[in-house]
Amino acid sequence: MCKPSTSAPAKRTQGMNWISQHKRLAIYLRDGLACAYCGAGVEAGTKFTLDHLMPYSLGGSNKETNLVTCCLSCNSARGNRDVKAFVTAVAAYTQQDASSILAGIRNRIRRVLPLKAAKEMVAKRGSCAKVLAELS
Repeated sequence: MCKPSTSAPAKRTQGMNWISQHKRLAIYLRDGLACAYCGAGVEAGTKFTLDHLMPYSLGGSNKETNLVTCCLSCNSARGNRDVKAFVTAVAAYTQQDASSILAGIRNRIRRVLPLKAAKEMVAKRGSCAKVLAELS
């Protein structure tokens, strides 16, 4: 007879190194080195993060189809909000069309990641941050 488990389910945590440097860079490159929401680009010195379309805290995965490039401001502002609700708010603030932003996100996540190029760039420069610093 099996005994029921008495331990609590493991807590999902991200930690500091939840994604490799080259995969992070590949997502930034796939997304054109710009925030999926407001469009801020690397050339303006924008600090990039990755945003989970379905929030990790709500069960979203770390797969590249659930991740988009996001500026630190947008990522901080979004929190756990639904993507559509957040995009509507960003569209009003940036005077963009919400449906265009959502279409751009759908287009981004369908693209193939340039993993080979990202691996080469990180190997040559040492980290994703150093690659971005050279590009800005």
